[in-house]
Amino acid sequence: MSSSPFIPTGDATAILPVRNGELSPITVIGTPEIRGTFDDLCLKQAINVRMAPGVTDVVLNPDAHCGYGAPIGCVLASPTHIYPGPVGVDIKCSMSLLQLDIDEDAVADRRTRRALIEAIVARTPTGSGRGQRHAPKGRRVDVSVGRRAVVEGASHGVCEALGVPLAWAARCEDSHHEGHDGSQAALEERLSRHLREERMGKLFPEKTAQLGSYGGGNHFGECEIVHVADNERARSVATAFGLRDRGVAFLSHCGSRGWGAWLADLQFRTLRQHFDRWSIPLPGNDRHMVHAPLGTDEANAYLDDMALGANFATVNHLLINALVLEAFQEVLPGVKGELVYLISHNIARKEVFNDRETWVHRKGATRAFPAGHFALKSTPFYETGHPILLPGNPQAGSSVMVADPGAKLSCFSVNHGAGRTMSRTAATKNLDQRAVDESFERADILTNCRQYPIDEAPKAYKDFNEVIRSVETAGLATEIARLKARFVIKDGDKADD
Repeated sequence: MSSSPFIPTGDATAILPVRNGELSPITVIGTPEIRGTFDDLCLKQAINVRMAPGVTDVVLNPDAHCGYGAPIGCVLASPTHIYPGPVGVDIKCSMSLLQLDIDEDAVADRRTRRALIEAIVARTPTGSGRGQRHAPKGRRVDVSVGRRAVVEGASHGVCEALGVPLAWAARCEDSHHEGHDGSQAALEERLSRHLREERMGKLFPEKTAQLGSYGGGNHFGECEIVHVADNERARSVATAFGLRDRGVAFLSHCGSRGWGAWLADLQFRTLRQHFDRWSIPLPGNDRHMVHAPLGTDEANAYLDDMALGANFATVNHLLINALVLEAFQEVLPGVKGELVYLISHNIARKEVFNDRETWVHRKGATRAFPAGHFALKSTPFYETGHPILLPGNPQAGSSVMVADPGAKLSCFSVNHGAGRTMSRTAATKNLDQRAVDESFERADILTNCRQYPIDEAPKAYKDFNEVIRSVETAGLATEIARLKARFVIKDGDKADD
């Protein structure tokens, strides 16, 4: 790649030409500083995605960095093909925000925060493979309920069985996902087929037990203080969202756990065998860019598996929030909480874009429908646009935004967070563990870890303020509130205070 592959189109927008202009260019969102964080591999992957069969639009968001096949922080639109790689391995990895009816003073005391941490980790395990059997105060999820969860999503019956408030389903981007033909029956048949396979038949109870748990890596739970922006629009939208200025909220990041990963791996293997058998060329010769034309058996199987994984992720998030609320009530009796929103960033959705149906794949990217968008008519957010939940890092904060009409430029999408600027290996090699831990102590941010995971240190990520500035300057969305962390739940050893 040349040192300046971009053609600027605005203060925070640019295009990346493809095939000397033979194809429409890639839309790039980011200030010049942010565009400097896109390395050659990230750009090469984006170009491979744009040249893939059936792809009409590709967007690189400010958090973009190299992933498997497609960059993380990438949007792909295709009316004719489905792509597992540009969805990702953790199907429907998502963000959720729970607003509590207490103010910041309630969690000012370190002992209170430590008690809350202990109450939460007793209910919501962290780490790969850990499930509710590792949570002494968690929910025991029956396998029959697990089967219903992956087929029905956040149905009334599933929510009732798990103790999740029924009203929370209306606060989900999608409370449930259906099969390739729009039916639940297709998912029931697909699940039955999986469970007839001996290995999955034995593993499914273990996968079911992971409902209500965080994974590892960049997944987390954070106790936040909400700081609503000081302007009339922000105050009005925050009220509509149910945000409470200077109130306590809880932000969660997790996905479909081992179940979604198993489904994604199965699809990669199956589609690769198909490509190998028929000697089908791969975009950029990248084995993570397998795909299938819509309407084929291969596409239908992927769409069904994606829905099974997405339903699990939805129920997982809702159960986590119910358990977190229960933990707050144990430490601070009488606390009430309401879900603000649950929004995904690893999913493909059928949407109408440029007057035609297309499958918008968002890998590490978040939907951004503004006020008045026809898809929001049956939701509580038609007058405002829906909440956008963007994690930054515990020290810079996270953001609640709302889309602006300019989001059409990016296929009605924005970034899903800050995005890595260091690989996990580089962060482990170059950052100092003591300095990382001391920075959390100075900020008075408690964690459940003896040592904060160094590969998740704030310095391993891009400048979050510059990322937000890119989104706002490009006209995609406006910040409504900044969330400031008071404690963090991550995959790590239990900490001593």
